[in-house]
Amino acid sequence: MVARLVVAAPASGSGKTTVATGLMAAFTAAGLAVSPHKVGPDYIDPGYHALATGRPGRNLDAYMCGTELIAPLFSHGARGCDLAVVEGVMGLYDGAAGAGELASTAQVAKLLRAPVVLVVDASSQSRSVAALVHGFASWDPEVRLGGVILNKVATDRHEALLREALDESGVPVLGVLRRAPAVATPSRHLGLVPVAERQAEAVDAVAAQAEQVRAGCDLEALLALARSAPPLAGDPWEPGAALGSPAVGAGRRRPVVAVAGGAAFTFSYAEHTELLTAAGADVVAFDPLRDEELPAGTAGLVIGGGFPEVYAPELSANSRLRKAVAELARSGAPVAAECAGLLYLARSLDGKPMCGVLDADARMSERLTLGYRDAVAVSDSVLARAGTRMRGHEFHRTVTEPGAGADPAWGLRQPEPRVEGFVRDGVHASYVHTHWAGAPGAARRLAERCAAWDAEA
Repeated sequence: MVARLVVAAPASGSGKTTVATGLMAAFTAAGLAVSPHKVGPDYIDPGYHALATGRPGRNLDAYMCGTELIAPLFSHGARGCDLAVVEGVMGLYDGAAGAGELASTAQVAKLLRAPVVLVVDASSQSRSVAALVHGFASWDPEVRLGGVILNKVATDRHEALLREALDESGVPVLGVLRRAPAVATPSRHLGLVPVAERQAEAVDAVAAQAEQVRAGCDLEALLALARSAPPLAGDPWEPGAALGSPAVGAGRRRPVVAVAGGAAFTFSYAEHTELLTAAGADVVAFDPLRDEELPAGTAGLVIGGGFPEVYAPELSANSRLRKAVAELARSGAPVAAECAGLLYLARSLDGKPMCGVLDADARMSERLTLGYRDAVAVSDSVLARAGTRMRGHEFHRTVTEPGAGADPAWGLRQPEPRVEGFVRDGVHASYVHTHWAGAPGAARRLAERCAAWDAEA
């Protein structure tokens, strides 16, 4: 049984990431093997979690993967660990819009049978904190609120007032954190700046978060609370079992699937690589900012999300790799691109030449496109047959102005009916991020197509 805690808050901006990452780093430094998790589709926070623990940050998304996979995916990631820390998303009870508790931190906590620690921004309140905590503790009796960590506390007097108020709530105070600029992480148009873009500074920030948590939190009480979680029923998720059988049979050459990484392409789920490997592919990372050639023997590409708009000049300057990507795509090799990958495959991004695989130009806009999506495949592609239903998520501030020569990838129902993305030959490019643990057939189909192309090449 893995001890576990869920770190939640009344609202975004309360300090969940600071506290969760600090706890992960502090317990890791104390000699515990800590498994890091994040509720929802966030890609950036898990990068800081991985830095704090030395283990891959993993997402628990009940919308994209289904409620039935939350405990198995958790157990898969936490296998062999002493403690798991799960950072929540938004406010404790906030979930997918119009879907009740679905995909909320509260729902995930219940599915994991895990106690919740509420991080409260106390900077502008004193006695009212007790009413707030009482409301969160009593809203859903199935959610076990095991304690509170008070964040952004101003003075000793302020702390005394807060503690006095909470004495009446019955919810213990497990930590008090003062305002500390050293632990802050810079943000921009889509949230925190990823670790890959500020490695040295991120290391210092995580160390400062760990020190702040050690100084201000009762780590023994938090660990005891985590160890009070009851056993979870069921077996851990296994990529091979999810696929049923390898897509590339014994005796066949394993195709090389090149996966984009580096500072411009930091958005990925660990389970994607695990599924592709279990399906029979050899997954090799490459960095479009630095590498001038694709990995040797590349039979397919996966180009996930990230911030190519920040690195458009550098990506454009790497003309040798852009040409190699375009040639591979023209050959019919499978290419699966999400969001940032779509922008990289476009003809241009903010006026800078990209790979030119798609007859489309992309640019930054003022409008944020954000939310879960119910998608149905409009066209047969390397990821799905037409008619296949999948769930995904959009999160971007760019728009594309497409030309001709491609079919749409998805039909979407919300926020209004529309078609989206590009399918042409072996290319599937879309703004919609998907989680293949919830749709392992996508990984199987991609590996099969890569193997078939490799055999013919």
